[in-house]
Amino acid sequence: MHHKYKKKKPKSRHPARKTSIFSLILPRNNPFAPTEMTPHEPLYGKTPDELARLCAELGMPRFAARQLARWLYVRRTEDPALMTDIAAAHRARLAERCRPVLAPPVHASLSADGTKKYLYRIDGGHHIESAYIPDGERATLCVSSQAGCRMGCRFCATGRQGLRRSLTAAEILNQIVSLPEFERLTNVVFMGMGEPLDNLDGVLRAVGILTAPWGMGWAPGRITVSTAGVVPALRRFLDATKVHLAVSLHNPFAGERAAIMPVERAWPIAEVAAILREYDFTHQRRVSFEYIVMSGLNDSPRHIRELCRLLNGIKCRINLIRFHRIPDSPYFSPDDAAMVRFRDALTARGIRTTIRASRGEDIQAACGLLSTERLDGRNRE
Repeated sequence: MHHKYKKKKPKSRHPARKTSIFSLILPRNNPFAPTEMTPHEPLYGKTPDELARLCAELGMPRFAARQLARWLYVRRTEDPALMTDIAAAHRARLAERCRPVLAPPVHASLSADGTKKYLYRIDGGHHIESAYIPDGERATLCVSSQAGCRMGCRFCATGRQGLRRSLTAAEILNQIVSLPEFERLTNVVFMGMGEPLDNLDGVLRAVGILTAPWGMGWAPGRITVSTAGVVPALRRFLDATKVHLAVSLHNPFAGERAAIMPVERAWPIAEVAAILREYDFTHQRRVSFEYIVMSGLNDSPRHIRELCRLLNGIKCRINLIRFHRIPDSPYFSPDDAAMVRFRDALTARGIRTTIRASRGEDIQAACGLLSTERLDGRNRE
């Protein structure tokens, strides 16, 4: 048994406090780990079955679970006092048992191009950021799934920060429902801080609430989830949802990709591509590959040839993203002409390729720039 799991003798004369077996075998930051019953559990983030069990425990009628789901996810209200179609005695019990979790952002930054970056404070003294990107009739919110990230991508400010903890489904959804521009939202992308498939339970629960008829009722096509290629979670994600997938590729050569994305050593991109060939992306669901272009590093003709070989047999799109420089980075951004040449060369070989416009770079909200390290300190998990 690892030394950190061994019980230590108490140094005081007081008897040692009993410890649940689950606290020894489950990570402390797991939002779904069993815990002792608490009178202050979150109400927001529960499924209908969980709400029904809660109602039964509190002596409420079973149909109250449907009422609760409507208040929580349609009317975006978690305060029992405002749930006027529920008996006053039952509202009082809910207030005693459950605590609020939804909270507005604590700070907002506005870019010259209209992008807004929102800062949220979460339990444990940590912070996360999300980015709201208006574009004509389309308005996209880029949400975080973790405070920090353990993937360690060399070109990403969040990766340098390291992982603090994964977010609960309620903390993910709070970025959406507390957004001042919520009514204008057309799309949500899980491309903010963290690796979504490294927090698969939390992300699946959040996506489920977003898309379920009893939840917010969004069409799956309004949602895209990104991944660096966490293979053990990929099949479960693809089987459990109908939302779009974006794979962070950035280099088709295994050795070169591993140098900038350590995840390649654990789960090679070739293995990710092999799994994706087993799924149908010819209808409403799409898969895209994100490719941050770094001048002289991954933008040569041989990279173009290898990309075509790697993605052969996958109906997909490549999104080219200009590298956004972070402090002390050894990488450089290409000029516009180089981006266009790279795009045209891939398009000529039959791969639909687009250049994603950089948004919010002046407020550190563009791709790869989100970071709360200055607020959270340098203590890592």
